[in-house]
Amino acid sequence: MAEANWTSVSEFVLLGLSEIEDLQPLIFTGFLVTYLLNLVGNSMLVGLVWTDPQLHSPMYFLISQLSMVDMGLVSIILPQALVHALSQHRAIPFTSCMAQLFLYVVVVNMDGYLLAAMAYDRYVAVCNPLRYAALVTRSLCLKIVATSWAVVIPHALLHAVMAARLHYCGNRLQHFFCDVPPLLHLSCTRPFAYELVVSTEGFLVVGAPFAFILASYAHIGAVVAHLRSAQALRKALSTCSSHLTVVLLTYGSLAWLYFHPDSSTTQRQKQQVTFFHTSVVPTLNPLIYSLRNKDVAAALRRTGRKVLARGT
Repeated sequence: MAEANWTSVSEFVLLGLSEIEDLQPLIFTGFLVTYLLNLVGNSMLVGLVWTDPQLHSPMYFLISQLSMVDMGLVSIILPQALVHALSQHRAIPFTSCMAQLFLYVVVVNMDGYLLAAMAYDRYVAVCNPLRYAALVTRSLCLKIVATSWAVVIPHALLHAVMAARLHYCGNRLQHFFCDVPPLLHLSCTRPFAYELVVSTEGFLVVGAPFAFILASYAHIGAVVAHLRSAQALRKALSTCSSHLTVVLLTYGSLAWLYFHPDSSTTQRQKQQVTFFHTSVVPTLNPLIYSLRNKDVAAALRRTGRKVLARGT
């Protein structure tokens, strides 16, 4: 009986940000512009980090990893959404939906772990600058990134398997991609096992990097509070400003999604905030690191001069 219920849904219909047909060209344009800006901005940042010798440091290695994850995040979500925005047929096969869910959970959690690794980098840079080169090495960053992948992949696989085994009473998802909450909403019965996983294992995997970021900035704040030199204070704030901005945007939108009272919001508002969290924030990241980071801005100017010199 369980197997029959599990296989009864062969596809899901993604209703998108809006079912109003007149809005679809506008939604398509928004998706397309966001997608292209994300790919251009993040690929530019990755190219700068890989080609400019002055950016060959652990921090910029982590930034390049974040940019690649951000490109992966929008590439998992937006191409399918673009097709559906201008199509009457908005169905996605069951297996493709589960695959999209798996990949989405992988990259969105990897984003948090990279932000945690960058918080450690900023903590050492501010609190123990004389030992920075010894404590934060390329080898350590590679180990952190590899360990993070080893954590998020089984976590995402568990979510995808449990979602695939739910008993669905319908196939119309009030969303523009396959995510956990709308899938749980379609379950015929309350999925106690899945909810238990989300509230225990899921909370630990998702909450651990955020707790680490908070602890890192608590230590940074304690050190900054004892700085008496205005120049040292400005340097500390400059060191952390870009990363802190990205953290606030990422976890601020995440907190609104999962801790905002359901009674005071609508499903459409949640989808709009989800779009901001999964697509707009990853698109803003390279802009933040370019405008608020002197090293990246200098590398961009050097690259621009080289391109102009070759063209003349």
